[in-house]
Amino acid sequence: MRQHGKARYLGAYVLVGLLGALGTSAGACSGTDGRDGTNGQDGTDGTNGTDGQDGTDGQDGTDGVDGLPGDPGITWPDPSRPLSGVVALSFVGVDDIPASDAAQLVRARVQQVAEGTLPSHVQFPLAPASTDSVRAIDGLAPSVIANWLDPLTYDESPTALRFGTNNDYLAYFGDGWDVNGESPKWSGSGSSGWLWVNHEYISNDYPTLTTAPVGQHLTLAKFLRANDLLTNDVTSNVWTEADVSTYVTYAKQQVGGTWMHIVQDPSTGAWELDRGAQAIRYDATSKTLLRITGIQTVNPDHDDTGAPLPAGVVPGIMDDCAGGQTPWGTIFSGEENVQDYYGDLEVCWTSEQKLVTGMGCDPGAAIKFDTTTSPGSEWGISADPNAWHDRDHYGYIAEIDVGQPSDEFEGKNAPGVGHKKLGAMGRARWEAATVAIGPDWKLIPNQPVVLYGGDDRRSGRVYKFVSSKPYTAGMTKPEIRALLDDGKLYAAHFAGLDNTTGTTLFATKQPPTEAAPGTGQWIELSVTSTQIAPNAAALGSPGITVGEALKSNTYNGLAGFPTSDDVRRALFTASAKVGIMELNRPEDVEYNPLDPSGKPRIYIGFTYHGRKTQLDQDGKLIDPAVHDMVSIKRSDEVGTVVAIEESNPTNPGASMSFLYIQAWKGNKGASIWDASAPDNVLIDKSGGVWFGTDGNLSINKGADAIYYLDLDPAHKAGQPGVQTATYGKAFRVLTVPSDAEATGPNMSADMRTIFVSVQHPGENNYSRWPWH
Repeated sequence: MRQHGKARYLGAYVLVGLLGALGTSAGACSGTDGRDGTNGQDGTDGTNGTDGQDGTDGQDGTDGVDGLPGDPGITWPDPSRPLSGVVALSFVGVDDIPASDAAQLVRARVQQVAEGTLPSHVQFPLAPASTDSVRAIDGLAPSVIANWLDPLTYDESPTALRFGTNNDYLAYFGDGWDVNGESPKWSGSGSSGWLWVNHEYISNDYPTLTTAPVGQHLTLAKFLRANDLLTNDVTSNVWTEADVSTYVTYAKQQVGGTWMHIVQDPSTGAWELDRGAQAIRYDATSKTLLRITGIQTVNPDHDDTGAPLPAGVVPGIMDDCAGGQTPWGTIFSGEENVQDYYGDLEVCWTSEQKLVTGMGCDPGAAIKFDTTTSPGSEWGISADPNAWHDRDHYGYIAEIDVGQPSDEFEGKNAPGVGHKKLGAMGRARWEAATVAIGPDWKLIPNQPVVLYGGDDRRSGRVYKFVSSKPYTAGMTKPEIRALLDDGKLYAAHFAGLDNTTGTTLFATKQPPTEAAPGTGQWIELSVTSTQIAPNAAALGSPGITVGEALKSNTYNGLAGFPTSDDVRRALFTASAKVGIMELNRPEDVEYNPLDPSGKPRIYIGFTYHGRKTQLDQDGKLIDPAVHDMVSIKRSDEVGTVVAIEESNPTNPGASMSFLYIQAWKGNKGASIWDASAPDNVLIDKSGGVWFGTDGNLSINKGADAIYYLDLDPAHKAGQPGVQTATYGKAFRVLTVPSDAEATGPNMSADMRTIFVSVQHPGENNYSRWPWH
């Protein structure tokens, strides 16, 4: 365009030049040049040309290398995986009995069976069966309150407070129970309250560097993976140290205890978790702190970051099996199989009660303890050294000051406030603890506080703690709790029991009965005890005291105990040294102030034994060189419930002897009366005796259950109106899923609800409870 404009200007210049030339021709000397003309305006832009055609596509490149397989997705919740949980069985009544609570209903049915008046259409006791459900007699309606991993509040985030695994012992605190200073037992509201729940362990196999988790451990791993708390393939047999350590951290949060508020729907009777209330979880991490009292720990401890803790303060509770509700409003929670987590402190015994030489109990020296974490233990597999804690800090009866923050160890902010472990009661595989009380369910004034507990292992014993100072009326809660820090510890010596059975008397070969009871003694276990050792005569030392025997480095083929603290650290070994009669796994111990016999009794659930013993009939240690051939396998494989009566029933702390009888014995079969493996015991408000079972499925092919034990003397054979003698029979009231343990039975304050723990469904057999 600019070229066309230049041509036009050039033409104008030529014309001017011609005119100038003409002028010169007329007068060449006088003419001047003409001025240049102004530039013309630029022309407008031309239109764009058309686009050229696209070129042809090039050839496709070769495929890249495939990426690594993606992590398999995890669906949660997984309805194929069973979950433990708490069930409430609410009393809804029946047409033919004017009962007002669950206990009255059951007792009325027992009366009908005894009289022969049970209606033909009524099933009582509940028929034996093995189902994947909770079944109950007519008049009780079940509802599920909480299952493992349920959020306890409205916070559903991955790290929110959640219900723990394998729940066991239960205790109910009705709202308002403490308004008038009452005992929490049978006080307060029957339709709303706080529930304490023990959480014992995670079933099946945990992950290692070369194996994937199995069973409940796989359930937890999948939950963690679904919530991005683990990032690895949890089903793989290859785990890194970091993955294992992370898993251990969260596994510790699944055990311990739960404190949660529950309410009953008045229209349906169903119980629900109150998520608006301030639930608290107490677990095995350093988020939970307790002070050990009554014993000197070997080393100080640290929290899970490695920071030191105050003297005597330790992190966490674990393997909490059964327990007890105290009259002053705290919870006893038994730390049972703690040897699985950081390692066993008493490593010198096999599962057949044979002494293992070279492990610290050999004669010729003082007993030796390795308190450090065992790398091969369940939590010793963590690569984080801050996750390791000393073995002697666990295996106690923990007293939880329920409602206090989990890290509120005793004395942290005020004396007598907070959580502690009862070192004065000693270390054992504690299943439970119970307190001697009067008929008002309160402590007996002007008497010492008396605790009973059982060491739940084959050949484990029953123990009694008697405080040094008495309880007096008007004492505050902290003052009462301080009484538990100092006192004497006794072992129950069931003298005359047949060492080959653990259920019959040696002299008669018959079980102990009310007409012919056994006689036992309480043996003080301390290096200052002046009682004669039960096995003194058999060992050729008829005058040796318990204290002298314990301190001796050679007595009964075992190492010596230099101090009473050493005795309390190893009650199983110390009891064997002085010849305390072995027992058949005391699972639970419960004090009954209103027993049908008319006297206070202590009931003990002995699950069974079925293996060999440490000692012979006279309390002498069986030489480990010949143990396998000489020790006789105990015949008890079905279990018993035993009752003991103190020689001084009104002052149990002063009793140095007791009588014992067999209240019930398990059996094999498929009739309505066949049951086995008694576990937890419940004493109701009227003194009725109930118990749960653990192992009946493997023995009798029927699901474990909760039973009512008829101990009414009026129901003995030959009594007026009795058509069927029901005295001493166990009536099945409810059953749990086939592979679950029926444990932790307890009741609401008005006895209109029975609470029960469904523990480890699907542990070894098929279950999908509660998804059914």
